Amino acid sequence: MRPTVTLDDIRAARTRIAGRVLRSPCPRSIPLSEATGADVFCKLDLLQRTGSFKERGACNALMMLDDVAKSRGVVAASAGNHALGLAYHGKLLGIPVTVVMPRFAPLVKVATCRRLGARVILEGETFDDARRVAAEIADRDGLDRIHGFDDPRVIAGQGTMALEILEDVPDAAAIVVPTGGAGLLAGVAVAAKALRPDIRIVAVETAAAPSFSASLAAGRPTQVPIHPTLADGLAVGRVGELSFSLAAPLVDQVVTVDEAELSLAVLRLLELEKTVVEGAAASALAALLGNHCPELAGRGTVLLLCGGNIDLTILDRVIDHGLVVDGRRWRFTARISDRPGGIARLTAAIAAGGASVREIVHDRTFSGADVFSTGVEVTVETAGHDHVATLARALEADGFAVTSATS
Repeated sequence: MRPTVTLDDIRAARTRIAGRVLRSPCPRSIPLSEATGADVFCKLDLLQRTGSFKERGACNALMMLDDVAKSRGVVAASAGNHALGLAYHGKLLGIPVTVVMPRFAPLVKVATCRRLGARVILEGETFDDARRVAAEIADRDGLDRIHGFDDPRVIAGQGTMALEILEDVPDAAAIVVPTGGAGLLAGVAVAAKALRPDIRIVAVETAAAPSFSASLAAGRPTQVPIHPTLADGLAVGRVGELSFSLAAPLVDQVVTVDEAELSLAVLRLLELEKTVVEGAAASALAALLGNHCPELAGRGTVLLLCGGNIDLTILDRVIDHGLVVDGRRWRFTARISDRPGGIARLTAAIAAGGASVREIVHDRTFSGADVFSTGVEVTVETAGHDHVATLARALEADGFAVTSATS
């Protein structure tokens, strides 16, 4: 008989993990509500001990093992957060944990898993590569394999988030769910729709791995190519069989967001909520900022901020990219006189336009035959897209031929 997950399973999981997994808060966000037009609440599962909602499913699955399986240990493939959840709760429960991560897994997650006592194996370029290796290890060593998103024990654990949300925001109109393999989506949708059939479930995927929308179009789980993405936790080429069968009939809308929208969402959460999130979690806000859900204007909308384990080595690049997307950093090229005062005239025009120069790079070698002029590439800090447009017009009026480097 094909396994399934019901509201009773999710309620049982909540009892099982109580006291071991944080019951995270779900406060209203006034700044995000103002920024998006929806009445926004943030489910802060990034406050879990390991920084991710994945603890819920990992803890539930581990606690459901029999004594023999607990003594042998478990194995799983993970891009990071599922591995962290298993490592942490496996250590607390005395269960040996082996995790297989793709080579692109963020270094912070790899290091933390090892610190928590898990055996970490880096294998393959994608999650699917890691999953194949995990299956081989499970067969060879007789370990229980705990799938990160296609295991009924894991899905039931993730669904406990919806029970908490509907206690804290009982009149919520929608829940916006980051979606990769669809385990979180399945658990949340099953619980939320059982309790509130009218609630809207919005799945958000990355354009770098749109496996859920492709599977909906095909009517079954379908493999899609994976491209590099800030939302590494959503970089799954094929949704789970069980998770798809549970989620597909319950999802009301699927939104696909791109890298620019993800970067901007990370930036907005840093500035407005003082909260650091990873790209996968930022996808929920990206769906609203990108105006993909206009029907949620003024309505109670819960964003699942389900992970905070962004790789700090790329955070500065994400912020820079977000500033560019937001029109607060602009790069342009211009031609100026290479005589004394040429640069001063340009910087004076920029200052008069209310912008701040961040960097100027001269290009004398490839500037053409006129040795008395030079090309410059200028990066400035601006207040937004309207400011960029105003500054560009002012520079043109002052006689500078400006070409935007981001257009």
